[in-house]
This record gives sequence, structure tokens and C-alpha cells, in this order.
Amino acid sequence: MAAVAMTTWQENMAVEAAAETRPAWADYFNDEMIDFWLGEVLWNQDMAKFTSYGVGGCAEAIIWPASVRELSLLLKGIRRLNIPWRLVGGGSNILVADEGLKGITLIFGKRFATIEVVGEKDGLVDVRVEAGCSLARLVNWCAEQGLSGLEFAAGIPGSVGGALVMNAGAWGGDISQVIRSITVMDEYGECCDKEAGQLHYGYRSWGEDAGLIAVAGVFGLQRGDKAAIKEKCRKVVAARMKQQPQEASCGSFFKNPPQGRSAGELIELAGLKGKRLGGAMVSEKHGNFLINTGSATAHDLVRLMHLVQSTVNEKFGVLLEPEVRLLGFAGGN
Repeated sequence: MAAVAMTTWQENMAVEAAAETRPAWADYFNDEMIDFWLGEVLWNQDMAKFTSYGVGGCAEAIIWPASVRELSLLLKGIRRLNIPWRLVGGGSNILVADEGLKGITLIFGKRFATIEVVGEKDGLVDVRVEAGCSLARLVNWCAEQGLSGLEFAAGIPGSVGGALVMNAGAWGGDISQVIRSITVMDEYGECCDKEAGQLHYGYRSWGEDAGLIAVAGVFGLQRGDKAAIKEKCRKVVAARMKQQPQEASCGSFFKNPPQGRSAGELIELAGLKGKRLGGAMVSEKHGNFLINTGSATAHDLVRLMHLVQSTVNEKFGVLLEPEVRLLGFAGGN
């Protein structure tokens, strides 16, 4: 009996402890959510588990919508309750503050990741992909199907949704070159399709309002030789691994300036390679990678970011703009 009593006491303590970590709005959210969400809500989750940097504080709540309809209902319900929210993709291009994230964090997971052929004519194939699909999975799927056009994306981390919004690219290619249309959703939960000609793609940007969400994209690809496509992907990945560090990072941290030298070149010429603040370091392999050496905090990485920006600006008159999204920081999202 004593063992049973102890187990019950421990369970009660665990429940009480979990309740104490929930935000003030959790109770009325739970009372109202039956109208718009019947799935799981994870409370007080460590965001370090969901980002490639492996740093950051806790999100008050995380929800994984599994369809466009679920997302639409969620946004309408969250808006009605006036709860702050943000969308996080694959976690490869974000830096979450040590203080964590208020409100609801939405993540497109594996259930929001359908790939399907929606049209084909004269060797041109339209493939619709949901935002939660990883870019790596899409590239591999295309190679297996003998579809060419996305080889440049081999080895780029993150989700399709993030790639659409950031106009992800490498080796002379980018998303804008292969996208045919994007299904977008606004903050009110309403959807529409935007054709390629309606988009305003630029360098690392799709040119749309910050409140719009890319929920799916249709890519225009070409039939090709499967073996040749796979070999091209292999070479792209090998070149990426040779030139870029493999430590925890978010890839290229800064956007390249519109003219002149690249961000990596400027950082190297400023003598910043190997510069370390706390557990954060400018990679010795590639200047535009700020890496987590294993013990970095988000604060370390932001301090290093500011140091790089001020040093490069002082030496070359160029203010480097972060490509990485800063979440939970003052002035961030």
C-alpha cells in the first residue's frame, strides 16, 4: 500500500508542477478550444529540441496542425481568444531567445507533408508539396522519380514552407526558378493561390506580407535521367560538406550584400574567423556560419552576431542583415 500511495503522490505532484508552468491563458484556452482544436497541445516545451542550433528557452504551448483545414480553424480560434502565435518551420533558420516564446507556437510536422503529382504534359511535371515536408525528403523523392529542377537544394536543411518563404537557394539556383504557384493563408485563416507571376520573389525573400503563411507549393519540374539527377545531387551535397561546417548552426547567418563581396568574404577579411563569445563561434571553415560549439546560449549567438555586424560595418561600411529569424527577442517575432 505504501508503494501505491507514494506513486499516487508523485503523480499528483507532477500534475501540479505541470499546471504551474502553464501560462495564464491556458485555462480559458482549454475551455474554448473544443470549438476549433481537438488535437494535442504540448505545454512548456524546450525549443532547443526543435531547432538546428539546439538553443533557446521554452515555448508556452506547441501545436502541430495536420491539414490546411485544421490550421484555418486554429488561426480563427486563436485570433478570437487574442492569444499571440507564430509559425516555426523545420527549425533550421531560427534562433529562439533563452527566455522562450510566449503564446502558441505552430509547427508543420510530418502529417503536413504530402507530395503529389498534380499535372504532367510533354515531360513537364507539376508537383504539389505541403509546407511541413522537409526539403531533403522532397529532393530525394524527386531524384527517385527522375524529376529534375531541385538538385541545387540537395543538402539544404529545413522545410518546404521555409524554403518557399525564404526563396532558399544555392549554386546558382533558387526556389523562384521552379515554383509555379503557392497556396497561402492569412492571419484570419483564409486561403488563396498565388501564381508565380503574382509573387515578388527577391534574394532570400518571397516579397509577401509577414502575416501570410505558405501552406503548400506547386513546383514545375522536368522528366530526366534518374541516375544523372542522383549524381548531381550527390555532388552538390559533397561540395556543401566540403565548404561548410558540420557543427550546429543555422546555415548562412547573414544575407549577402547586394553588391561587392559576399558576407562570408567580408567576415573573413575582418579577421573574425574563429572569434568566440561564450559557446558561440564564427566558423573557421566558413565565415558566414555562426556555430554552437556545444555550450552556446542564444545570448552568446546574438552577442556574436552584433560583434560581427559592428566590426564589418566599421571596416567596410557594410551592415550585414541576418538571414536567420530571431524569435522571442526584443524587436523580433
